[in-house]
Amino acid sequence: MKNKMKSLKAGVLMIALLASSTTITLAQKDGPPPPRPKDKRAERHDERKENIETLKIGFLTKRLDLTPEEAQKFWPVYNQFSDKLQDIRKKRREDFRDAKQKFEDLSDKEMEQAVDTDMANRQKELDIQKEYHAKFKAVLPIKKVARLYAAEEQFKMELLNKLRDRERERGNKDRNPPPPPPPGE
Repeated sequence: MKNKMKSLKAGVLMIALLASSTTITLAQKDGPPPPRPKDKRAERHDERKENIETLKIGFLTKRLDLTPEEAQKFWPVYNQFSDKLQDIRKKRREDFRDAKQKFEDLSDKEMEQAVDTDMANRQKELDIQKEYHAKFKAVLPIKKVARLYAAEEQFKMELLNKLRDRERERGNKDRNPPPPPPPGE
């Protein structure tokens, strides 16, 4: 029971810290100009991404059973780690999309360069993971670091399962559309 309370307190503390830092950032007068309005699809994508991040924070907080002190040290490091990985993965996706679209038109030399670039980006991901492994060990006991890696994998699997379930539900709805309304209505 005490562990659950500690975990809950750590989660509440993190949410409060995130909310206060967001408020401070938004309240700054000399900040960048407001972003241009996005289309509805981009807004939905951003909203889904935020929801997934919120679920991930809750999932990791629960699985790691962080003390408030650990949470205070861990989350800034983890957020930096996530941001760096996200940047590299975004670049990999963009490069892959470009190569895929031009696949048939690329020369062997260009294809070799695309593959080499992808391998270099994968190495950068691994380098970041190694760098932050040391940083995680500096702020958490090794058992919690190991739990972090396992929890990240579990979160990915649960997320993929939910997406598959949602796709199955959509597929069943498409195959079994509701009957048309009776004539005259």
